[in-house]
Amino acid sequence: MAGVMAWRSGAAALLLLQPRIALLTSRGPAASYGTSITSAKIQVNGVNLHYQQTGEGSHAVLLLPGMLGSGQTDFGPQLKSMNKQLFTIVAWDPRGYGQSIPPSRDFPPDFFERDAKDAVDLMQALKFKKFSLLGWSDGGITALIAAAKYPALIHKMVVWGANASVTQEDVRIYNGIRDVSKWSEKVKKPLEELYGHKYFAETCEAWVDGIARFAEKSGGSICQQLLPHIKCPTLIIHGEKDPLVPRFHAEYIHEHIKGSRSSLNLLFQKSDVGKKKKSYSYVQILLHKQEKSRHSF
Repeated sequence: MAGVMAWRSGAAALLLLQPRIALLTSRGPAASYGTSITSAKIQVNGVNLHYQQTGEGSHAVLLLPGMLGSGQTDFGPQLKSMNKQLFTIVAWDPRGYGQSIPPSRDFPPDFFERDAKDAVDLMQALKFKKFSLLGWSDGGITALIAAAKYPALIHKMVVWGANASVTQEDVRIYNGIRDVSKWSEKVKKPLEELYGHKYFAETCEAWVDGIARFAEKSGGSICQQLLPHIKCPTLIIHGEKDPLVPRFHAEYIHEHIKGSRSSLNLLFQKSDVGKKKKSYSYVQILLHKQEKSRHSF
C-alpha cells in the first residue's frame, strides 16, 4: 500500500460493516447468485438500470461509481474479490453511465438526488430490505444523500473522494479536466472503450457545467444541509494528494455528520486519486477484517 495510513478513532472503524444478527438483510434474489458475477437490467423509475450482482452473504452492499464510471470500471476488483460468503455485492451503473444507456446522461440541478433515489429504488426492486453503501467520488455524494434521505434502509456507509459543496476553486479544478484529450491515456482509454470518444467527451463537458452550477448556490452546497440527518455508522476516506477534491471537503463531511452511531474515521492516503485501486484494496481488506470481527455497537 503506497504511503502511510493514519486513523482517527481507529477502534470505531473496526465496527463498520460487521454483521449484526438483528440487522440481517433480506437476500432476495441473491441466493441464486453465489460466487459468479451476474449482469442484468431492471426497470427503475422509468429507466432500465444495469447492475452486477455476486455473493450470497447476509450483508448486502451497494457499490456506487464516480463521474463517468460504471460498476465494472470502478469496482471490478471488488466484484471479483470481496468475501462472497459474508457479502452480497451489487454494483450499479447510474442512468446515462455504463450500460444504463439509454438515456443519455444529463445533469439537471437535482441529478445527485435523482441518482440517490434510483440507487435506493434499485436495491428495493432487488428485494433488499437494508443495505450498506460504498461510494467513490460522485458515488460518495450520492451515498451521503441516500443515507440522509432513506435512513431506515441504510445499514452502514463508506465514502471516499466525496464533497458536500463546490467552491470557486473547485470549479477552476473541474475546468482543468473539461478537455478529455488532455487526460492521461491510462485514465482515458477504458472510458473511451466504454462510451466512444464523442459520448465520453460531451458527457465530461456536461458534468463540468452541471457540477459547477452548485458553486452559484449559497455556500456552494450540494448536500451540506443533509449531513446532520445521516445516522448510520460512516467511514470517510480521502487521499492527501487527491487533485480534484481538496482535503477540507472530507473534514467538512466528518464535522457535520453529527448523528452517526460511531465516530467517523478519516484515512489520509499519501497517494493521488489515480491510485484509487490501491485504496479499494485497502477498503477490501478492512471490510474482510470487520466482517470477521465479533464486536458490536
